[in-house]
Amino acid sequence: MSEPQEEKIAAEKGLMICDREGNPTADSCASQGKLLKLLYGNPVGRASLKLLTQPIVSYLAGAALDHPLSTAAIPPFVLKKHIKMDDFAEETYRSFNAFFTRPIKPAARPIDRDPEALISPCDAKLFVVPVTEEARFTVKGAEYSTAAFLGCRKLAAAYAGGQCLIFRLTPDDYHRYCYPDNCEVGKTRCIKGILHTVNPVSAEHVKVYHTNTRTVTMLHTEHFGRVLQIEVGAMFVGRIVNHPHGKHMERGVEKGYFEFGGSTVVLMLEAGKAAIDPQILRNSENGAETIVRYGSRIGKALR
Repeated sequence: MSEPQEEKIAAEKGLMICDREGNPTADSCASQGKLLKLLYGNPVGRASLKLLTQPIVSYLAGAALDHPLSTAAIPPFVLKKHIKMDDFAEETYRSFNAFFTRPIKPAARPIDRDPEALISPCDAKLFVVPVTEEARFTVKGAEYSTAAFLGCRKLAAAYAGGQCLIFRLTPDDYHRYCYPDNCEVGKTRCIKGILHTVNPVSAEHVKVYHTNTRTVTMLHTEHFGRVLQIEVGAMFVGRIVNHPHGKHMERGVEKGYFEFGGSTVVLMLEAGKAAIDPQILRNSENGAETIVRYGSRIGKALR
């Protein structure tokens, strides 16, 4: 059986996450998905979402995870999510959020220094979708307007015919993110909204990329033209934290981090600027996300 056929069968069976070779992998957050299906899949659950998606709820959840008593949740979380603590410096954490946003050892996430390489800005499950000439893109059956996502019709027009790279972070991922190339950093805009889960189960019911709080930063990159990097908040993510930055930043330098929860980083690429790794594209075409790591190569520049 060919690899594409295997990937398609895996997607049809609900195995929607693959490794870089196209092999289906277990979803470490499958239990979370079952709970979210109950929440989004019935009228009572959807009624409760009117409260749960409000930013104040995520803020209060974040405040609770800043409390010293929240450290009791760290050992079971490490065990359940199979987190490799050897990748991090040994220290005593003052709260669960301090643990969740801990920095990693640089050797554990080496940055690909090939100037032609497009790198992943974070640990995530990557899904790549084309942007149509009408500046629209489709994620898990839900169609989105790029203008509504970016909050600007004129800006959206520049990405017609390009690519939308969606990096979905789950609670077991390292939750810091970096610049994908050497760049001049433009303005960052915050688009206020509510905070639905970014888990694919929500796609049938809400357009999260139109409604969720997000930040949009223009990066004038050295090798990939004008790249938009967007951080999307999600349910129970208390804060998106972007660091102060200089005008010029190098690839792999940390841009910021998310506090507890699942969340998303999106890169919008102009047409003809990058060729994404063929296996990642095959996975996406078959409805599967691909596991990628902070700083790893996911594509190359087109000249």
